[in-house]
Amino acid sequence: MEFTPSSSIKTLSNPGVDSRQLLNPENSTSKRVTLTEVTVAPGASQPRHSHDASEQIWICTKGKGMLLLADEKEKEFNAGDVVRFEDKDIHGIRNDSNLPLTYISATCPPIDFSYANRDKKK
Repeated sequence: MEFTPSSSIKTLSNPGVDSRQLLNPENSTSKRVTLTEVTVAPGASQPRHSHDASEQIWICTKGKGMLLLADEKEKEFNAGDVVRFEDKDIHGIRNDSNLPLTYISATCPPIDFSYANRDKKK
């Protein structure tokens, strides 16, 4: 068993986006998954990007927004929705609402996301 106390969970931030690193290479020995809780502030976005060798599953737990997909396509993403991105799938998100949007991201195999974030806080 591996227990992760809340005191070891760091938050990585970019403007308008906070990513709580629930399970990542810094606080877990898992070789199979990174688990992140992402909160996107109203009006903020995560730009389109892809992961060469990891798939992701996103579960929207609160709020609503727009998935930013390949070829400039967009799709609504609402609380309760689940989406899976295969390796190399283009994805991002924009929160067009007046309330925060929160989703859980499972990334397999794990990625250390610190490279993509400006700030780190406890």
